[in-house]
Amino acid sequence: MPAPLMPKATAVWLVENTSLTFEQIADFCGLHPLEIQAIADGEVASQMQGLDPVANGQTTAEEIARCQADPNARLQLAPQAIPPQVVRHKGPRYTPIAKRQDKPDAIAFLLKSHPELSDAQISKLIGTTKPTIAAVRDRTHWNSPNIKPRHPVGLGLCTLDELEEAVRRARARMPAEAVAALERDEAEPLEN
Repeated sequence: MPAPLMPKATAVWLVENTSLTFEQIADFCGLHPLEIQAIADGEVASQMQGLDPVANGQTTAEEIARCQADPNARLQLAPQAIPPQVVRHKGPRYTPIAKRQDKPDAIAFLLKSHPELSDAQISKLIGTTKPTIAAVRDRTHWNSPNIKPRHPVGLGLCTLDELEEAVRRARARMPAEAVAALERDEAEPLEN
């Protein structure tokens, strides 16, 4: 269950301003009932300023009154107080400087292992430019002698789910014979 923002400060306010039981406050704030009892005894958070959950929109006065009337009821967090789930944006993402040098290695791996991926898909997957992909493919990249194909997931440039989705989309656009040939090549053991 999601807890309110600043749970100890909220617990201080609830202890000082309501007649809720320690268990109700502990359940709402995500704390242990003994912590709430210590707050009430002044052993913990004695100098802490209480945070009003009604003023913050984390619950309502009616909800507090309902729970004060019934000691078995549990205080509920207001739906608008629950933060939205983090959604990754579609645009380019930041790559730390330490990982930028690994992008040509990941490009080389994708060009070698997944030739069905288009330059646009590789660019979006790794966060690089089409000229860099072309330079790695043509071996005109400034660091060509040092480029070693390495898996982009292992380098932390994309997730396995993103890579599998890109490969699935690329193969969906290919003719059935070409997909069968690719799968046959992947199934053959590598020769030394």
